Amino acid sequence: MKSVRLHGSVSLLTLVLAASPTLAQQSKPEILPEVVVTADGQGKMSTPSTGLASPLSAFTISGQPLQRLSPSNSDTAGLLTTIPGVDVATGGGVSGLPVIHGLASDRVNVLTYGMAITAFCANHMNPPLSHADASAIGSVEVLSGITPVSKGGDSIAGSIIVERKRAVFANDDRIEVHGSVSGFYRSNGHGLGGSLDASIANRDWNLEYTGAWSRSDNTKAGGNGGTIRSSEYESLNHMLTLSRRLDNGLVTLSGGIQNIPRQGYPNAWMDMLYNRAAFVNAAYEGTFDWGRLDAKAYWRETNHYMNFLDDKGGSTPKTGMPMYTHGHDAGWSVKATIDLSKQDIVRLGNEMHHADLDDWWPAVPGSMMMGPNTYRNINDGRRDRIGTYAEWERAWTKEWSTLIGGRIDVVDMNTGDVQSYNGMDTDATAATAFNARNHHRTDVNFDLTALLRWKPNDQTDAEFGYARKTRSPNLYERYAWGTGGMSSQMTGWFGDGNGYIGNLNLKPEVAHTISTTLSLHDPASKAWSFKVTPYVSYIENYIDADRVAPPMMWDPNFVQLKFANHDALLWGFDANASAAIWSSPAWGAISLTGRLAYTRGENLDTNDGLYRIMPLNATIGLDHRLGDWTNGFDVKLVAAKTDVSKTRLEQTTPGYALLNCKTGYRWGQVSFDFGVDNILDKKYALPLGGLNIVDYGWNGQPLRPLLGTGRSFWAGLKVQL
Repeated sequence: MKSVRLHGSVSLLTLVLAASPTLAQQSKPEILPEVVVTADGQGKMSTPSTGLASPLSAFTISGQPLQRLSPSNSDTAGLLTTIPGVDVATGGGVSGLPVIHGLASDRVNVLTYGMAITAFCANHMNPPLSHADASAIGSVEVLSGITPVSKGGDSIAGSIIVERKRAVFANDDRIEVHGSVSGFYRSNGHGLGGSLDASIANRDWNLEYTGAWSRSDNTKAGGNGGTIRSSEYESLNHMLTLSRRLDNGLVTLSGGIQNIPRQGYPNAWMDMLYNRAAFVNAAYEGTFDWGRLDAKAYWRETNHYMNFLDDKGGSTPKTGMPMYTHGHDAGWSVKATIDLSKQDIVRLGNEMHHADLDDWWPAVPGSMMMGPNTYRNINDGRRDRIGTYAEWERAWTKEWSTLIGGRIDVVDMNTGDVQSYNGMDTDATAATAFNARNHHRTDVNFDLTALLRWKPNDQTDAEFGYARKTRSPNLYERYAWGTGGMSSQMTGWFGDGNGYIGNLNLKPEVAHTISTTLSLHDPASKAWSFKVTPYVSYIENYIDADRVAPPMMWDPNFVQLKFANHDALLWGFDANASAAIWSSPAWGAISLTGRLAYTRGENLDTNDGLYRIMPLNATIGLDHRLGDWTNGFDVKLVAAKTDVSKTRLEQTTPGYALLNCKTGYRWGQVSFDFGVDNILDKKYALPLGGLNIVDYGWNGQPLRPLLGTGRSFWAGLKVQL
């Protein structure tokens, strides 16, 4: 296997697009990092039998390139936008929602340290990636094309697999102590933070602590865009991991806590006033004569509270509109990788994920609307999933190999009776109707993946694939019952301000995806590379939304919607390339890199556009390396967003271009990074940012798309101890 390093990603076609002023990049300006690509024939494998389980379209960021991203961005989801096909729907400062090929949130299978984490919030303010700080992450694998059944079920958009750092043991009987301390500062919002990593190990044991803290005030938009209110945040993460090395494997036990005491949401009616979570996680990896066994088990508890921060008028647990959620995740996964022969590998696995949720809104003293009862939004909600899969991979010749797999996931859901604030409003009638119905639902979902890889020579790789992937609705899509204007506007993770009502009759989404990847590169995979992945997905029972009433009487800028099944079509392509263009022992090496991505989505029943689809976007980067000194300059371009969801009153956004630069130097055990995002302080609207709700609802400004952050100087320092 050969290792490929890309300092960005883009098709050579982006050289043509660079002349267009109407194009630019995505939700948050970032310096394009060095990306380590790990795909068969294109990268270094973590195990000897990964094969087609990591398709050509898969990318992995790990090690130093991942760590050097964090000074400019504290949102783990935002760090992944350097990968072709991946975007982020703007949320809080550490809680963006990953978008893969136009599909977001629960449609993406996210595994964080082996845990399937539920967003226990009607606004999805605590998505899975918000629970992983970059300082504790060892690698992130993103499967944006065809996803093998062994790497994801109950999803239709691909998988994001986050792994902790691997334990390092002593080579002899001595005790070794290792560690690092890092810090960063960003001028825009006066963001700052730091992390500490410390471990003690002998030949067989390793005990490691990782901790991180970050905060920011409200940031400023580019140009004359003003302050982006409700963009402040603070986050703390701690994790302790004990590892035991065995003769044939590894056992790890981890525990951690998270505290987010505040996180504003400029595109939502509510803010997060705290999110506290704790988890324990156990894992076993074993290598045997017959193959490999991986097993994980976990438990996690989340307590979450929403209300208003100062930009939205302020609140206390007894004023404003207090909203609480309490939930648990628990589960296991067991996978056996069996080497049947030199040509055949079989993977067998079983997974279980349990989630329970209570979502309640206490009565507000003195309020006629919000009282005298406690509003029960989700009462004893439960979602249990058991999945079993089998996958067969065979190398027929040196040129041809195949993978085929199938899995069955049984999803069982239920919830208890609910209650409105009082018996005289619209929600009282809705609660009575909801309680009279049977809430129990069981889905039996079937997935299929087939991949064919062709490697005719040492410069060409091609892959053809089909996948049938299925996702059942989440608890809010099925059980959010409130029909009142205010109560329905409290449900929704879309940043559009609309009201959403659940639907007990929702069917699971079924996506049929066809994708092809062509990868060209020099024999050593060092001088140049080019990769393109076109795809098309036909989705049966896509969970979109239908209007249940005309624009709201008290505000025509918003509508009330009900989740509903429709057929949908998504298509597009990703392309990335790199080329070493000059090298000198005295002046270093210069490379040209970039990427190009396009996605289009349509509701086939209504002929409306799908919501939050990223327009055509590109990145062109010029990178320089001389010994321990690295420099980078990139141009990020995004086309105007004109294909929108008229049903949801989605607004268009103009195109834009952003310029960014960075430099870094490593001196022994000390590394320093410095950069400038949005050098020209460009004012631009985020295509996936939704609407600026805080300025409209609390400051009397016209309703407009959320603006992106303006110029920001950032610096990071890391010292290995």
